[in-house]
Amino acid sequence: MTPDPTVLVLGDQLSRDHGALRDRSPSSCRVLLIENRSMLTSRRWHRQRAHLIVSAMRHFADELRDAGFAVDYRRSESFAAGLADHRRDHGDPPLVAARPSSHAAVARLERLGVEFLPDELFLTTTEEFEAWAAERTSLRMEDFYRWQRRRLDILMDGADPVGGRWNFDADNREGPPRDGRSWPPLTAFELDTIDEQVLADFDDDPDHEFWGAEPVGWWPVTRQQARERLDEFVEHALPVFGTHEDAMMRDEWRLAHSVLSSSLNLGLLHPSEVVEAAENAYHSRGLALNAVEGFIRQVIGWREYIRGIYWLWGSDYADSNALDAHAPLPPALSGDATTEMACVAHTIETLHDKAYVHHIERLMVLGNLALTTGTDPQAMTRWMRATFIDGADWVMTPNVIGMALHADGGRMATKPYASGGAYINRMSDHCKPCRFDPKKRTGPTACPFTSLYWDFLARNADQFSGNHRMGQQLAGMRRLADLDETRARARDVSVALTKGEL
Repeated sequence: MTPDPTVLVLGDQLSRDHGALRDRSPSSCRVLLIENRSMLTSRRWHRQRAHLIVSAMRHFADELRDAGFAVDYRRSESFAAGLADHRRDHGDPPLVAARPSSHAAVARLERLGVEFLPDELFLTTTEEFEAWAAERTSLRMEDFYRWQRRRLDILMDGADPVGGRWNFDADNREGPPRDGRSWPPLTAFELDTIDEQVLADFDDDPDHEFWGAEPVGWWPVTRQQARERLDEFVEHALPVFGTHEDAMMRDEWRLAHSVLSSSLNLGLLHPSEVVEAAENAYHSRGLALNAVEGFIRQVIGWREYIRGIYWLWGSDYADSNALDAHAPLPPALSGDATTEMACVAHTIETLHDKAYVHHIERLMVLGNLALTTGTDPQAMTRWMRATFIDGADWVMTPNVIGMALHADGGRMATKPYASGGAYINRMSDHCKPCRFDPKKRTGPTACPFTSLYWDFLARNADQFSGNHRMGQQLAGMRRLADLDETRARARDVSVALTKGEL
């Protein structure tokens, strides 16, 4: 007699409504979750990221038990060992799982004989994205986003976009407001006995090496908490999201960002319900269109686009290094050294405390520093993968390789996202108290970003010479009378950053 099938639930597939558990009843299957110790000890994870994944898995297992499912929760030395032990103890049942979210996990589970069901945690299947991409010579995110709006009928007025414009991004680029406003509240969830046990288990294992502050409840570990976070965002933060979404502020880490990415990436929320909540709020409460459109674009546009690129371009894409960048990760980023660069110090302090900073801090502070110093893109990807609360492989690989470090040579982004201190000065309140001057490119008080920016252009001038979007920047670089001195300052900056002495 063939045993009942086992549904393998991975740590980022924690949903009963979508994926392998959809339409399953307690009488039709057994559920297996594997807590993989070798993964937890393989690198220096942010403590809050490791806690989030394990706690969410354990909470989900308890919820399934309460619903009547037979759950085999394994704390195993490796994923393969946990799978083998389950098969031994339960009569070698057929194993099914929703298709994993990473190339490595797909390959591993295929070797282990797991049958895949569709991944239903996104709005766009990989096949749909491939079909969209096959019809185009360039894969612009804006084109994909408009296709999504039409296909999903979101913020549409018949065949036209609501408000007569597809994109209100130009309205959402203001720097820090100067009106002394308070920002929307963010509730911290109380840690329960499962949370406390996860942390105790971490402390009992001497092979765990974590970085970052202890969890205090910022990140939902259950679907109920995730729904509460979504409701809180739509009620309080969505109305003021948009205009200042790119701003960076010393005294406010979240501004009006949703901080829903970790819940979406674990399967605690589905993008359809997030978008529906935002669109309903627009229609029922008359919220500003630039706020609602800007948020929805993040969910149905950028998030789905990044995931599509990850699968379309395959596992080799992660090894791209078109700019031949091999510098080690600066210890100021890893937290192994302090820095007097105010914007970097504040960003790393926030990352230490929250396992999160928003998209502009990731791109134009952390990514910009790594790009202009020639940091190895694979080292940067590994660090961000382990450090950010939402750092899934499919998220970080295209965002680092294609967007932040231009390591794919412009395959995804048509120009590198490098800048000097002027951009950070315009979009943040970090520069005024900083000892470095964003307007200076030479001398001991020159902003490191400014010196590094011009050196980055100079050393990659041949590579960028055919890029029409870089012509103005390269022309400006060639006009610098003090380019040699600027490049010498950049070399001093790079050496000091490598030593952790800047």
